[in-house]
Amino acid sequence: MSAFLSALAAPSLPASPPFEAALAEMAAPLLLLDADGTVLFANARAAALLTCAEPAGLSLPALLASCGAAEPEGALVLNAVRAARPARTRLTLAADRRVEAALAPLSVGGFALTFEDVTEHLRGAALARQEPLTGLCNRVGLHDRLDAALAEAGRTGTPLAVLMLDLDRFKSVNDTLGHPVGDALLRKVAERLRKATRAGDVVARLGGDEFAILQVDPRPGAEQPQAAEALARRLVDLVGRTYVVDGHMLNVGVSVGVALSPADGSDADDLLKHADLALYRAKAEGRGTYRFFEPAMNAQMQARRSLEIDLRRALALKQFDLAFQPQIQLETGQVTGFEALLRWNHPERGPVSPALFIPLAEEIGIIVGIGEWALRAACREAASWAQPASIAVNLSPVQFRGGKLVETVMNVLAQTGLDPTRLELEITEGALLENTDSVLDVLNGLRALGVKISMDDFGTGYSSLSYLQKFPFDKIKIDQSFVRGMEGNAECGAIVRAIARLGASLGMRTTAEGVETATQLDAIRAEGCTEVQGYLTGRPMPAAQAAALLSPSVPSPAPLA
Repeated sequence: MSAFLSALAAPSLPASPPFEAALAEMAAPLLLLDADGTVLFANARAAALLTCAEPAGLSLPALLASCGAAEPEGALVLNAVRAARPARTRLTLAADRRVEAALAPLSVGGFALTFEDVTEHLRGAALARQEPLTGLCNRVGLHDRLDAALAEAGRTGTPLAVLMLDLDRFKSVNDTLGHPVGDALLRKVAERLRKATRAGDVVARLGGDEFAILQVDPRPGAEQPQAAEALARRLVDLVGRTYVVDGHMLNVGVSVGVALSPADGSDADDLLKHADLALYRAKAEGRGTYRFFEPAMNAQMQARRSLEIDLRRALALKQFDLAFQPQIQLETGQVTGFEALLRWNHPERGPVSPALFIPLAEEIGIIVGIGEWALRAACREAASWAQPASIAVNLSPVQFRGGKLVETVMNVLAQTGLDPTRLELEITEGALLENTDSVLDVLNGLRALGVKISMDDFGTGYSSLSYLQKFPFDKIKIDQSFVRGMEGNAECGAIVRAIARLGASLGMRTTAEGVETATQLDAIRAEGCTEVQGYLTGRPMPAAQAAALLSPSVPSPAPLA
């Protein structure tokens, strides 16, 4: 031993007690081994870390076994000793102690084996990859595990699946019952996801109500994509079952998007992106279902992003316009008002259908700005008309969020000088579905300003009648699908008749939309509707033409035959 230490200190000098003392006092835990791997020297820090009072004299295998090191991990060090080469590995000791071990051959023979305790570092790293609310893996942790799984799959050729999940109707739980109940629900969802997966799978919460699953261990005998499809079906069923949270019976569903490797990508970012695209398709196609990634989804998403960029630019540059469609009183045949219809004539795309850009504007949140512009432009135009005809403006359900709609309408009326009684705001049942009580409060605030309220597309929703009890609408607009179906479908005629009579009994006007033929006009008149709107009686027209139609110098249109 002394000769070995002397050689370390200086080959030509005798052993130095100060040098031995310096080794003993080293900050790093240190072992000196002979060429066979027997421990010749251990400083105090090494003995404490390895929980061994007298390491000297023990063989390396015996020492590692005594401190609880896992056999496969210690084998790397032993093999390196036999091959007289350096090595670095991580050892797991008793009580889950984790150490980094570095073996270095010495020029005088034998080896130096140093250790670094990385237990707390690894514990902190694990916590940094854990989502605190549910205890699931977080986005960083998922990405790390996915990288490792893809590397292993590249070597073995084993396919794996990534499933992206988004809860349906979760927002209404947070909005109506509060975040504590929402958080408790998320924990229960996380538990169901754990139970639906196998031990080798990774379940992650990415934030909000978004989750992801890395399926690396399909059930025995299962192959991809069958294993991923079976898991997706199981998730839709399991997550969609009723929850009991703090005495509340809650129902949420889940939409799932699936991407497979290597077919849909062998890179973590690509695979996550493609699973997300599949999730977007599942949500667009009705929610509560699953979809697999298809290459065409990439092109569709690129087109959507391009349209989104153009839509934001259109709002900033005020590229929108309004068209005005006349509403005719059936009894007199006179124009009583106009509906303002949003139009977008893109400088390169040309006219873009409202059915295409309005849902996108609602999804990305800019419909509030567009809606405010449309309201102001319509009121300004109506205030300049020679006759006090009404102006109808559509409201999006999104505009009811945030609590500023009443203030916005009040400001627009003040700025444009329009008489509030001439403004008619049209809402669909979709606005009432999200939070009925809150929306009714807003409608009552608008009514207090003197504004009239219409229910648009009446008859297409499952609870339209119940809303007429909760709020006294000024007008019911009968959906054009019923009007157009009257010519060959007796049931459509019966529905129009019922709505017209209901409106009359409740003191509400009824406007039939989408009238295109004289036969339809005769039918709705016979059923008792009060107003008509459609291509037969007037197509959407520019603002100047609408103003001219109300000018005293222009003869009024002949009464409807």
